[in-house]
Amino acid sequence: MSALDTAAMGITQTAIAAEEAHCAHNYHPLPVVISHGEGCWVTDVEGRRYLDLLSAYSALNFGHRHPTLMAAAQQQLDRLTLTSRAFHNDQLGTFCAELAALCDQDAVLPMNSGAEAVETAVKLSRKWGYERKGVPADRAEIVVCGGNFHGRTVTVVSFSDDDQARGGYGPYTPGFVTVPFGDLDALTAAITERTVAFLVEPIQGEAGVILPPPGYLTAARELCRDRGVLFVADEIQAGLGRTGQTFACDDENVRPDVRILGKALGGGILPLSAVVADWDVMGVIRPGEHGSTFGGNPLAAAIGTAVVGLLRPGDLQRRSAQLGAHVLDRLRDARLPRVREVRGRGLWWAIEMQPGGRTGRQVCEDLMGRGVLAKDTHTWTVRFAPPLVISEPDLDTAVDAIIETLHAG
Repeated sequence: MSALDTAAMGITQTAIAAEEAHCAHNYHPLPVVISHGEGCWVTDVEGRRYLDLLSAYSALNFGHRHPTLMAAAQQQLDRLTLTSRAFHNDQLGTFCAELAALCDQDAVLPMNSGAEAVETAVKLSRKWGYERKGVPADRAEIVVCGGNFHGRTVTVVSFSDDDQARGGYGPYTPGFVTVPFGDLDALTAAITERTVAFLVEPIQGEAGVILPPPGYLTAARELCRDRGVLFVADEIQAGLGRTGQTFACDDENVRPDVRILGKALGGGILPLSAVVADWDVMGVIRPGEHGSTFGGNPLAAAIGTAVVGLLRPGDLQRRSAQLGAHVLDRLRDARLPRVREVRGRGLWWAIEMQPGGRTGRQVCEDLMGRGVLAKDTHTWTVRFAPPLVISEPDLDTAVDAIIETLHAG
């Protein structure tokens, strides 16, 4: 591309063209190029400001460049960033202790991405099944839910029913049984002597913020306990304050056997995930059987400790519950045309359009023109997850734009 061509395209188009020329086409972003962020606001390369109502799929629960988290990161950057687990570091023990206490559990296995943590939980569940439950070797089964999203590794897409995520990546990993989300009878029927775990998102995020029926998590937890099956909760998107509780399972006072955490755990600064469980489960993993070069690195651990510190008082969780209820009341009172459903919990909600009208992508493009960034999913749904630190005036500005956009369509 010549310099003249580049100049004619404009700053935004030039940046997008460079990305498309050299970056794999595995995403289809909105045509905005962000260069700065502060709190719930981002600024593009041309100086336009937007309210970020996606929060990087909940990775930015505390907003862009939260001062407490940035200070923790900068302090650690000046000291030590990586050792690998071949050596101890002075941050990992504190992080694991703080996170275990937040979860009311014994032990933490740190990883990097959420998908890595899900893979870790799958391995942990199988190992537990063989060593503690006595399932015959290589016969373990894990029950999962239809409509799930747990990541994009080969094993994880093996139990996805999303053709776009799954298609073309076989052969698939065996050992998974799928039941409808929220169907306790189907879950009961699916459990056999070979079942080692039930892996569930307490709220399905990628599916469009799908809430389970009231009491479902409680009943599923009791069923797993009665049948000798691990209850494994994927709280990667739903956890760490997003729903108005520290964990989405807290809405029904459910304590999982295994928690899977990620996204917001890294404070929006770097990848950090973890699997948390008691020692009777975690103890089946021994040296050399699982690991990660970057998992538990001192930089991530320092930031993770600061994240736990932000959540410990409970203020952000209460804000999420209060502001989320305010948003849902406003949207449901707005009599939005061509909307099939508004649903959510805390500062996490979705608007599902009537099929045949504007798609979720079109709604997101219109919202972008009004200074609000959101994300579509499954053609007809738009999902929203603003930073938990968003002010009520900024939140109302965003809701005004949503209502105006949907009424204009």
